Amino acid sequence: MRPRVVCVGSLNHDITVWVPRRPRPDETIHGDRVAEFRGGKGANQIVAAARLGADTSMIGCVGEDPRGDFLLAGLDADGVDRTGVLRVPDPTGVALITIDPDDVSIIVVAGANAALTPSMVERSAGTIGSADVLLLQGEVSAAASEAAARVARSGGTRVVFNPAPFNEVAPAVVPLADVVIVNREEARLLGEVAVETVVTTLGGGGSEVSHRGEVTAVPGFGATVVDPTGAGDCFAAALAVSLAEGADPVEAARFANAAGACAVEVAGAQPSMPTREMVEARLIP
Repeated sequence: MRPRVVCVGSLNHDITVWVPRRPRPDETIHGDRVAEFRGGKGANQIVAAARLGADTSMIGCVGEDPRGDFLLAGLDADGVDRTGVLRVPDPTGVALITIDPDDVSIIVVAGANAALTPSMVERSAGTIGSADVLLLQGEVSAAASEAAARVARSGGTRVVFNPAPFNEVAPAVVPLADVVIVNREEARLLGEVAVETVVTTLGGGGSEVSHRGEVTAVPGFGATVVDPTGAGDCFAAALAVSLAEGADPVEAARFANAAGACAVEVAGAQPSMPTREMVEARLIP
């Protein structure tokens, strides 16, 4: 049987600009190019999980606008069940992404994502309870995320939480999480937590797994970085899929490292999410 992964989270229309450097105050500079992609941390993760071979379901909100149409068409193209994605009067969420040679920065306008309520989530309790893994992030409300985690816990579904961006969702969900995925800054903000497994991503350096008090460094894979947008989401999805297939946390982190390395080599968030075959090829020594 294929692993079953459900995500409660955000769906965004990404507008990405590549620039030679960041502008100074009151300065206008010319960008190198602009592109529009499907994104949102939740949608990115569930699309990645689908491409890696999982049966997938998405729960969230988009607007009654062309951007919402665009995002839903992407879920359909990847075979994601979107029964739990509701259309609301608010405009679809938007992310403005700036990429320079050294870094990436993102401004998110939540829009419809902020409309997701606990009652909306609870309508999909059967979907959450029948999944192997629930994926959560920090781009919908703490109340909605906590409701999803409680439904998952009551149904025996493993909760994998990526507290990005780090905000009020973290203290609401961490006590209910089985696995927490953080980068180095999020790890600093999170501090010590009573979670069975904490995985820290280290960019090109791979990742570090703390499982039941034992810490293991998991080496990364070489990659030519084109666009790091969505690589963390790809890592989270790959880790969740691998755990759902029965891998231990260290094995799952190695699989996720390979998936993340594939993702940074392609521009855009969802376009960069690799297939299972691509990740398995990267794993070959």
